[in-house]
Amino acid sequence: MKRSLTVLAVLILALAAGGGWYLYSKQPSRQGQVELERLQGSVTVRYDERGVPHIRAENETDLYRALGYVHAQDRLFQMEVMRRLARGELAEILGPKLLDTDKLFRSLRIRERADSYVAGLDRQSPAWKGLQAYLDGVNQYQNSHPQPIEFDVLGIPKRSFTAEDSISVAGYMAYSFAAAFRTEPLLTYVRDQLGSDYLKVFDLYWQPKGALAKGRVPLAPSLAASDWQDLGAIARLSEQALADAGLPQFEGSNAWAVSGTRTKSGKPLLAGDPHIRFAVPSVWYEAQLSAPGFELYGHHQALVPFAFLGHNLDFGWSLTMFQNDDLDLIAEKVNPNNANQVWYRGKWVDLVNSEQQIAVKGQPPVTQILRQSPHGPIINDVLGANAGKTPIAMWWAFLETPNPILDGFYQLNRADTLAKARSAASKVQAPGLNIVWANAKGDIGWWAAALLPKRPIGAKGAFILDGSTSLADKEGFYPFSANPQEENPARGYIVSANFQPVSPTGMEIPGYYNLADRGQQLDRQLSDKSVKWDIEASQKLQLGTTTAYGPRLLAPLLPVLREVVNDPQELKLVEQLAQWKGDYPLDSTSATLFNQFLFDLTDAAFHDELGDAFFDTLLSTRVIDAALPRLAASADSPWWDNRNTLGQESRADTVRVAWRASLAHLKATFGDDSTKWLWGQAHTLTHGHPLGLQKPLDRVFNVGPFAAPGTHEVPNNQSAKIGPAPWPVTYGPSTRRLIDFADPAHSLTVNPVGQSGVLFDKHYQDQAEAYIEGVYQQAHFNEEEVTANTHSTLKLLPARTAQ
Repeated sequence: MKRSLTVLAVLILALAAGGGWYLYSKQPSRQGQVELERLQGSVTVRYDERGVPHIRAENETDLYRALGYVHAQDRLFQMEVMRRLARGELAEILGPKLLDTDKLFRSLRIRERADSYVAGLDRQSPAWKGLQAYLDGVNQYQNSHPQPIEFDVLGIPKRSFTAEDSISVAGYMAYSFAAAFRTEPLLTYVRDQLGSDYLKVFDLYWQPKGALAKGRVPLAPSLAASDWQDLGAIARLSEQALADAGLPQFEGSNAWAVSGTRTKSGKPLLAGDPHIRFAVPSVWYEAQLSAPGFELYGHHQALVPFAFLGHNLDFGWSLTMFQNDDLDLIAEKVNPNNANQVWYRGKWVDLVNSEQQIAVKGQPPVTQILRQSPHGPIINDVLGANAGKTPIAMWWAFLETPNPILDGFYQLNRADTLAKARSAASKVQAPGLNIVWANAKGDIGWWAAALLPKRPIGAKGAFILDGSTSLADKEGFYPFSANPQEENPARGYIVSANFQPVSPTGMEIPGYYNLADRGQQLDRQLSDKSVKWDIEASQKLQLGTTTAYGPRLLAPLLPVLREVVNDPQELKLVEQLAQWKGDYPLDSTSATLFNQFLFDLTDAAFHDELGDAFFDTLLSTRVIDAALPRLAASADSPWWDNRNTLGQESRADTVRVAWRASLAHLKATFGDDSTKWLWGQAHTLTHGHPLGLQKPLDRVFNVGPFAAPGTHEVPNNQSAKIGPAPWPVTYGPSTRRLIDFADPAHSLTVNPVGQSGVLFDKHYQDQAEAYIEGVYQQAHFNEEEVTANTHSTLKLLPARTAQ
């Protein structure tokens, strides 16, 4: 017995030691010396207390090669999954459940665009050389180290990263902006199946010209029931592919710049917090890059060497999403005598067909047939044999513009004057971005960066367009000078918050913009001339949890609620809502009650007309946010009637149904005592890892949950989808940055989770609690402070020539 116990104990110790060594072998190496091929000189990488690398090299190519190496050791799995998602290669490692997602992304033709884009790049440009050095650093790390735990779990083979992968990832991020996939089928369904009166709530005019002009053009297509099912399925797949990937997705953003005339320091102040879907690891990788003639503290995206956010002692910038409509869906007219032809510019033309093989884990490869019309890829082919008879083509700016975005961000990383920043912004064409910029000399500026298409007069991109008419075509692009922009405005500040901007030429800029409330809230506070802005005041503004949206929506409904609610205790809750200021602190019960009522009102009004599929799609769009206040204020809207009943319901009837459903759900979920319906209990943030989507791996890889203040469309935009309580937060500020150019060496920043994506690394989640509590971290910039805060040093040396 003793011998058996001894043997068992030895085995347990051996397993524990083996497991410990296995996990240790996967951890980043942040100290010591490493030899790298093709380095021209030594590179020093100093890591601070948050695991941020401060990289010093003697030339740019060494600098970017070192960045690729250290970025890979912290984020290699993120790089792998993002390129596979963008290129339609997830089923190869995750199995057949990801096959539809792969088919969707291959239908988008991101792979082909990446290939042609890279083929046309100037191999002698500094941007190309920087990208190649960076990717070489990534690949050298991958080839010389044990693969990450996730690679072992999923059986992912090592494969070199390429420039095509980098451009493909940019395509994924561009697609994550593409609200048209969900919005255009929905609005076209409302228009064609419900009627013009139902469109009023979406603030759209009844103008079918340029959309599906049923019965007006001899060759115009009409959509059958199977086509509507197609569009609903594509909308759901589009949302699912983004939501279920466990990867960052751009959603919105705040940014502002205040000139020195409005600040305490007398120098410009820059603030920014791009709103991106939360994930483990988060989207941004912080790094300070130093080489002769170049210095930048930047936030980098996977597989891109040039910072998308950054600053130094002279200038800095932040981004928000422009949210211009850069994607149109187009219904093609098929030749009844030849299913491979569509009507285009007065004649039948052939569709271009191609075939791809999709690798599927544990199964034979799947063949996908891709078709393309003169307008673009046919996207409903993703549904295979179940697709309807009408081909739906996609025109997408990412596929159609020159888009020298690599050169643009390379130059923006070095843009210390308004002229240089303007020139760099003009090279960012798809996806559309707002670039908000400031410098130590006193300038502030904003450019809506995109190449905006010229749609024919009468073409309404909010609806599916008719491919048999010229109104589905594009007539070129507007010049960059026509884009919305400002430089050193007299009011002394610039604010960008995804609301619809105005072109200097007065031209229409179609888009799927966010509510104006968040931008208006920021503008009201920034316009207060009694305030001299500094870092502390900017923190409070960035962490604000109030807008006028809730009270604005409730205002026309409060008299209705007072009419239909009879119970004295319930009337107290109504009056509580009447006094509510639209704020979302953790201890608010009004916020919980309002959000549940918001969902039940939406459900009672829209679900019966739209059905399950299109109702779910509605909840995933931005148009619902603007529609609900209009609905609340419209007593005679046809949406109030429930089509599933014999009678005709009024606004009061539907409000009564929604109120009762809200109270019933909150009591069932949180108990009868309404004082316990706390927002922090109902609204929580969990940072999800791609493997954390599968139980019980969620307990290992995910980070959270945390009680989350804020909500959708307040400055601290911790957003959850409209739905029943509780509400898991899906996206929010992906970092919070504040830079006073009187002291830019002491800027503030924070990562929502941690710098590292390596499980069990000390920087995997070391900032998560600070982030949710609104705590900021100092970004170390000066040599003295970097030295004082160095926790470890890694030396990268040129590889010695073999003897």
